[in-house]
Amino acid sequence: MKKNEQKLMQARADMFKALGHPARLAMVIALGEQSLCVCELQKIVESDISTVSKHLSVLRSAGLVESDKQGKQVFYSLRLPCTLGFVRCVDKALAERGY
Repeated sequence: MKKNEQKLMQARADMFKALGHPARLAMVIALGEQSLCVCELQKIVESDISTVSKHLSVLRSAGLVESDKQGKQVFYSLRLPCTLGFVRCVDKALAERGY
């Protein structure tokens, strides 16, 4: 594999790795519906703010979410809406397996 192809594969793997945690996946799905602040995401995943912030950092580093500061609050949104199509595809495959 050429060096450029290796970099692309690594970038892809990093995105999949970022989606590889249940809390991060739940946040991505929620952000697909609307922009949310950390406190709202905290309620969704039922974790402390520090943990939610770490998860958001992973998602942001992978390029999946972006942030927008509005006053004292930071709102997050899904940067790659096509991610939800992948999630729906996975859901369909899981439904066929009885989940």
